Amino acid sequence: MTGRNTPPSLRVGLIGYGLAGSVFHAPLIAATEGLALDTVVTSHPERQQQARAEFPDVRLAGTADELLDRAGELDLVVIASPNRTHVPLATAALKAGLPVVVDKPVAGTAAEARELAALAEERGLLLSVFQNRRWDSDFLTLRKLLADGELGDVRRFESRFERWRPEPKGGWRESGDPAEIGGLLYDLGSHVVDQALVLFGPAGEVYAEVDTRRPGAETDDDTFIALTHASGVRSHLYVSATAPQLGPRFRVLGSRAGYVKYGLDPQEAALREGLRPGPRWGAEPESLYGRIGAGESPLTGGGTPVPTLPGDYPAYYAAVADALRGAGPNPVTALEAAAALDVLEAARRSALDKVTVTL
Repeated sequence: MTGRNTPPSLRVGLIGYGLAGSVFHAPLIAATEGLALDTVVTSHPERQQQARAEFPDVRLAGTADELLDRAGELDLVVIASPNRTHVPLATAALKAGLPVVVDKPVAGTAAEARELAALAEERGLLLSVFQNRRWDSDFLTLRKLLADGELGDVRRFESRFERWRPEPKGGWRESGDPAEIGGLLYDLGSHVVDQALVLFGPAGEVYAEVDTRRPGAETDDDTFIALTHASGVRSHLYVSATAPQLGPRFRVLGSRAGYVKYGLDPQEAALREGLRPGPRWGAEPESLYGRIGAGESPLTGGGTPVPTLPGDYPAYYAAVADALRGAGPNPVTALEAAAALDVLEAARRSALDKVTVTL
């Protein structure tokens, strides 16, 4: 119930109820004070049934046009549909007068992202990009270590988002059609590049190795990106579906100490299991704490355990709600996403031409 001094919840239309929509966006929207999941758009009967079972009060629409035809009944549109639809759907929603959240990657090119940003600015509307891994537990912990100067001057940042999936799963994410914007470079690469830019600033040079390893695979599944930041830090970023042994999620080497962290933030696994934000959300067991130290491997007992800060995906939508009410900034702008797309496009050129690309 809305109290006398509490503004009514902002009504959210969610386009897409696949992995992104059902596992990430819908639960996080529903858990955010001040937001209400009003409508889910999906043409799949099974997904419609799933949405109705999970959110009994939600309205259903079969197409985005049906949703946008009643734009006046909504306060925000969230686009969690396949990558190739992000730009046209975001454009249509903005032209309908609605603020927009778009799952990453916001577009296939930096130019398209900047065009969307310009349209949103022209219309005076929020356009935000769901870069949820800025709220990963390990990333939040590393940001605090850097802010506190615990590592000294960082010289090298290694980030790995690796999986062992020796058989392709199919679907648009693994399609070889360039229009689908599939492959790991744009999927997991969107996360690791965004994190590197947030931590260490703009990149001046990009080198990449983009490979397709698995029999029958149509697009990249084992990719390495090296960035030289204007700050002087070098970032080595790995994304892979073909890693039978997983490396550390982060290995950060500074002039005073290093930080090594194994294991992935627990929030995605929790959401997939049907858990919802609540007490101890995003908390990690002590056995997975990273270690900070110098002169010895953490795997042989070197360094000191660093308690991992809780992950906080709900903070993204809380910030979106504040921004819509004029109470805070856009948590992730389309121009920030465009900067990451500059790097991804440069990485693709680097791998194709076997050169280092200067931005």
